[in-house]
Formats: sequence, C-alpha cells, structure tokens
Amino acid sequence: MDLAGKTVVVTGAANGIGRELVLAAARAGAANVVAADIDGEGAKRVAQEAGGIAWRVDVSKEAEIAALIDEVETHIGPIDLFCGNAGIILRGGFETPDADWERIWKINVMAHVWAARHLVPRMSARGAGHFLITASAAGLLSQVGSAPYAVTKHAAVAVAEWLGLTHGDAGIGVTLLCPQAVRTDMTAGREDGVASVNGMMEPADVAAAAIRGVEEGWFLVLPHPEVRTYMRRRADDTDRWIAGMRKLNAAYAGKISI
Repeated sequence: MDLAGKTVVVTGAANGIGRELVLAAARAGAANVVAADIDGEGAKRVAQEAGGIAWRVDVSKEAEIAALIDEVETHIGPIDLFCGNAGIILRGGFETPDADWERIWKINVMAHVWAARHLVPRMSARGAGHFLITASAAGLLSQVGSAPYAVTKHAAVAVAEWLGLTHGDAGIGVTLLCPQAVRTDMTAGREDGVASVNGMMEPADVAAAAIRGVEEGWFLVLPHPEVRTYMRRRADDTDRWIAGMRKLNAAYAGKISI
C-alpha cells in the first residue's frame, strides 16, 4: 500500500509505537491521520505534531471502536489503513484476577476483533484496505512473567492470521507487527528484562519497520530478526525450546543467572 493520500487510523497513539506510527504515516504522505487513544490529551498532542486529527477512544469497548470507524468513514474518508496498536501488559500468572484477565483480553484481543467486525464489510465492498495489528514476539513465542500477556498476544496473532487467510482475496491486506523489547512506557524500569535480550529498540525504528511492511505487503514484520530463529527452534525441537524458556523463567525469578 502506498500511503500517499490515504486515510490512516492509529489506536494507542498517544505515545510509544503508536505515536511513531502516526508521525511515520504523516511523513509517508497520508492525507488524513487519526491519532486515537484513551488519553485524549496525549492524542491531541500527537495529532498536532503530525498535522492530523485526535480522537479519544477506549478500545475495550466495542461501541467506541464502532463509533470511531463510523465517524471517520462518514466525515473524513474511507479508512485505508487501520493500525490496531493499543495494548497493555499485566504481570502475573494464573492467580491474576478474572477482572484483569477480562480487561487485557478486551484490549489486546477483542479490540482487533471489533475493528475487523466493523471495517471488513466496508473494505470488502471497496475491494481494498489494510490492517496493521501490533502483537508482540510474545505472541509467537511466550512471555516470561506474564501469563495474561502471553495468552492474549498469541490470540492477537491468531486474529491477524485468520483475518489474512479469510479476507485476503477480498483485497484486504494484513500486517502483523511482532517486536521484542521496545523503549516505551510499557517497558520503563524493565530495560534489563528477558525480553530485551536482543536489545531494546526505539519506537521510531519499530514504526518504520511496520510502515515498510505495510507498503511492501508483508504479513509478518519482525523488527528483532532473531525472533525468526527462535520461531524455527521452537518448531524444530519444542521440548528443547521449553527447557530453554524454563531457564529464562528461572532467571526472571532471580533463581539463576544466565
């Protein structure tokens, strides 16, 4: 997709990868860039930087995603690229309360489902459109220290795959963004965590990789190229891979050093 002249919506746009996606889309010549975030003031600041439009949205609520899509399509223009970037992380395992599981499930998974529910029919009718889904390397591998994040990011990957294989023939493109550690508010104070074993990337670099993936029609974007090697190891010898992840888990818990 050539973004010149297009209408782009980015959720989770107030900071981090989302902010950089907004700025990158504007630099690529998008005619309309909508910076959407639950932090309305943050969205305004980013929109002003990019010469775009700010929108406050709580992606944990289908009605707000539906309203965002309807208002943009009605008053701004057909959405060419929808970047589902909003996401959260919760530390913990299966003891995590159900309310927290439900919250992260809605934000990390159902927000993508709801965006597709309300956009796919419109894009299919036009025969064109693109989704960029920000998941994580945790969705391809796992996340030490956070069962809710690992589970929901795996589900986000599945949403992207199903969307691509089911609606690709209707002209709908899908790009799945799966970085490891990125220097954002989510990772603040955890720069030495296990996810940063291959380095902490800057959000601008991750956004640039994502936009390139959209422009060139890639499905999977891995800003940390080492992730592909880990995926191969996981597939080739799953038992050995699990054993290695157990070591990482022990290191995260402070039981061993690696």
